[in-house]
Amino acid sequence: MTNPELPKESPDLKAEVRRAVASLADTPRRGDSTTSDLSIDEELNLHSIGWEPVELVSGVSVFSVPWRVWSWGQGEIEAASAAHAQAFRYAIARIHSEAAGAGGHGVVGVRVERAVHATHIEVSLLGTAVRPIGAVPVAPGEVFVSDLSARDFALLVVSGWQPLGLASGASFVYAPRRAVSAVLQQRTQNVELTNFTEAMYSARETAMARMQETALALKGTGVVEVKVQEGPMPFATHAVAFASWGTVVRLANNVHRHIQPKMVVSLDDPVLLFDAQTLG
Repeated sequence: MTNPELPKESPDLKAEVRRAVASLADTPRRGDSTTSDLSIDEELNLHSIGWEPVELVSGVSVFSVPWRVWSWGQGEIEAASAAHAQAFRYAIARIHSEAAGAGGHGVVGVRVERAVHATHIEVSLLGTAVRPIGAVPVAPGEVFVSDLSARDFALLVVSGWQPLGLASGASFVYAPRRAVSAVLQQRTQNVELTNFTEAMYSARETAMARMQETALALKGTGVVEVKVQEGPMPFATHAVAFASWGTVVRLANNVHRHIQPKMVVSLDDPVLLFDAQTLG
């Protein structure tokens, strides 16, 4: 577990962790139980900065794509790009609503799963709603969504930064056909397929620009923990896709606090297999 050494005016993290461990041993009152996909280590990190997990929340959206859009063409496949953007937007709105309904102020550790099919695009978000201990509920629009782990979220907050939301961008682009003469001439050669290279660059630039536009709309100063998925699709081998998403952040009070985290090597040995006879 990462245990940053904080300035003297900061709370005593060791004491907070001890209190968190003690609180886990208490018998929960009715209505106080939580469900999360966080590890014990991550829950303790949350408690060390005065936050707590609330509930596992999700957001899902499936958006249709006109079946003819994947035919040969040039430029961006705008209908597919728009469907992806809408599916992501709806999924985020739903996880915001679920988190607010559970009393959370934010969602951490969000796992993004997306699937592109010939007729539709699926986006699924799953994460743990969190809040400051004892905080009152807030409106869905005040909830942040982040793909940062609880550990990274704790480090971010201790450093004086705050997550604002999840930004995404995607683009689907046709790879233009090569001339028949070029195909015949190059079929026995190792050459760059410039049509695919240029299509991938185009898709990447557009997707990243859209993610940055979302970050600016959230008044963020950066995007961290960015993940990307790219490449051709089995049902449209003449097109390429590029999608990116990450957490938008900014300084909370325009003051960055320097910390000196300690790197700890865990001695836990995860059990991959076990012998049923040892359970006796």
